[in-house]
Amino acid sequence: MKLKSIFISALVVLVGSSCSESYFDINTNPNSLPTASPNYVFTNAINTSATNIAGTSAGQGSSEIGFYWSGQWTQGNGYIINTAQFAYNFTNGDFNYWDNYYDNLQDYEYVINNADANNQKFLKGPAKVMKALLYQQLVDMYGNVPYSDALKGTASLAPKFDDQKTIYENLIKLLDEAIVDLKANAFAGAFVGSDIIFRGNTTKWAQFANSLKLRILIRQSKVAGREAYIKPEINKIISEGSGFITGEEVGVGGPTFYLATAGKLNPVYDRWGYDANGAKRALNNYPRPTQFLINTLKANGDTLRMKRIAYANSGENGNAPGTSLLKEVSANYSGTPFGVSSGYLPANTVPLGPSLLVKGEYNRPYILMTASEVQFLLAEAKERYADVTLPQTAQGYFEEGIKQSFRVLGANVAGAEAYKGSGIVNYDWAASPNKLSAIAIQKWISFVNFNGLEAWAEYRRTNLPETPQSIQLVGETKRPLRFFYPNTESGSNGTNVEAQGAIDVFSTKLFWDVD
Repeated sequence: MKLKSIFISALVVLVGSSCSESYFDINTNPNSLPTASPNYVFTNAINTSATNIAGTSAGQGSSEIGFYWSGQWTQGNGYIINTAQFAYNFTNGDFNYWDNYYDNLQDYEYVINNADANNQKFLKGPAKVMKALLYQQLVDMYGNVPYSDALKGTASLAPKFDDQKTIYENLIKLLDEAIVDLKANAFAGAFVGSDIIFRGNTTKWAQFANSLKLRILIRQSKVAGREAYIKPEINKIISEGSGFITGEEVGVGGPTFYLATAGKLNPVYDRWGYDANGAKRALNNYPRPTQFLINTLKANGDTLRMKRIAYANSGENGNAPGTSLLKEVSANYSGTPFGVSSGYLPANTVPLGPSLLVKGEYNRPYILMTASEVQFLLAEAKERYADVTLPQTAQGYFEEGIKQSFRVLGANVAGAEAYKGSGIVNYDWAASPNKLSAIAIQKWISFVNFNGLEAWAEYRRTNLPETPQSIQLVGETKRPLRFFYPNTESGSNGTNVEAQGAIDVFSTKLFWDVD
């Protein structure tokens, strides 16, 4: 749990003051790092969160594995099959997102602990929201993790692990604290630029906090006995009054932040799209939408979204960015079977589409949470708990969720309206006998290209949709339910790792995964 980005920010402060006379003061200890201003640390921390989740041209982010294991993406042929990902042949040396997450969490903790002293109280609320987001993702990847004893530097070099359900409850409290801080501390105008998500809009930060709280609560909805906890907490969100994220996404960066310069591109564009000079990345041919996804969309007439999720076979036309080389008709859209290692080359399969990648659009925001996800969370909350004080019907939230999914993909939202009364199960509310299943399947579709971690978490929680097993595992039914604790943590904190017991990634379920 290092302080890497804090030290980097401190170095920036040091370099920036190198021409000042005070730098040459003989009474200054040259071996003592200067204090990093929380606003610099906060900006860097948010950017780091985006790259840790999305990945970069140099390495996989935590969300990418979720796209694979939720059945939305697979590996393009032309590469040696990755057996860790598609045959589930992995160890505690694979999928170490832990170290980068805790490094990043230390940055947010620094902001929280130093905001008051630097007259930047307005950063405490946003830093707490981001801290809660990262811890939610850590729990969903690893289960029990260090929480109450973590982020203390040398005061706790071997932090104990906390129970995952208790962490979830503490994250709700942390988000409550964040909202109090947000309401009490408006951003100072000179520091709005340090917030590369909402540009200092504390109301939107509070709405993000409430939306994240709802995600954490609904994640537990299938756990026996949790209704008595969840319902009052949902009602508390409503009575608090800030509302939820609606009609827009929670996005990092954007046109004023990302640049056409190496290392400063949107991380998605940088990893799977193009470099700063517009040259296509080799990895553009790696992730491929699955045959199951493409065929499911076709079977339900959902071609408007399909054509935004994927380009037609052969990919994007670089001379007409945002369009396909082939004619964009359903017959030219072919998915790749999950885990297949040959026979499905780039020329005859679909790649990631214009909802995610368009040549030259290097400065799109990186999306942390979509408005469609929030609507589906509200739909499930109302369907499960009819007496919560949410103002709309479950059907209303469900239909708005589909509409917002069309919008964020860049598809004509009239296509969403056409499903009302269509009779298509899991699209038309009235025609869907199992409303919770319809919500789960539409939420799964809405995550495609935007949030692999949530897609995988919801797949584990609901077991929907029923995706095909990897071709690499003939006759086997096992699926990964979590990660091993990384060998780096075992090496530095072995006693506390061992205290979690034997971990079987195929049977040691997280507390909210009850089916």
